[in-house]
Amino acid sequence: MTDLVIMKDRQAVTTSLQIAEAFDKYHKDVLEAIDSKLQSAENSAHYQNMFAEGEYKDSRGRTQRLYYMNRDGFVFVAMGFNGRKADAFKLKYIEAFNQMEEHIKQQPKIAISKRDQVILALQANEETNQRVDELDDRVAELEENTVLSAGNYGYISRRISQRVAEVARGFGKLTSEQRGKLHKDINSGVKAVTGVSTRTQLRNRHYETVLDFINDWEPSTATKMQVRQMSLDL
Repeated sequence: MTDLVIMKDRQAVTTSLQIAEAFDKYHKDVLEAIDSKLQSAENSAHYQNMFAEGEYKDSRGRTQRLYYMNRDGFVFVAMGFNGRKADAFKLKYIEAFNQMEEHIKQQPKIAISKRDQVILALQANEETNQRVDELDDRVAELEENTVLSAGNYGYISRRISQRVAEVARGFGKLTSEQRGKLHKDINSGVKAVTGVSTRTQLRNRHYETVLDFINDWEPSTATKMQVRQMSLDL
């Protein structure tokens, strides 16, 4: 992970987005943790010096909130994260803060025109937006590759049974073995359109595709012939 700490207004800071990514947290939970501190009456003045609210554009172009925080703000947020992995990230952040602050100290204090200040601010904002877009892309990819929830998986199973029942009515009264042929046909189609070998491997990205397939499904010619032949053999 790069750019754990950035420079903003000649101060070493990080963002709530970077914290959420590093510690594998939901960004909304990090925001709520900071909000609760800022809204508390006790020590609120101290917290105001640790956090500054900002905003960014997500991958859909929507304006979203984030917080900038200095080293003290980071400590207050991250101190509640436990475990070996969390400790490793804390050390990395502390090291990054130290390096950035040392870099700032070494920079010559030269007068910067208002125009140059605006340009620098725009460049910093563009870099932040780019990192946020990359984070949004990674989050979207993770969501798409998440295993179907029990609710969505159950709904697909019910729709398959319903669709098989709808098609079966066109054949008249069928035995359980004949219905099994129809179930096998539709399940084979689901696996074919999604590229999975078993239905339990379905991911969120497959959900809409599977529902569209089920709604349009008709058994193959071979399956229809087998079902009809089995009726003649009865």
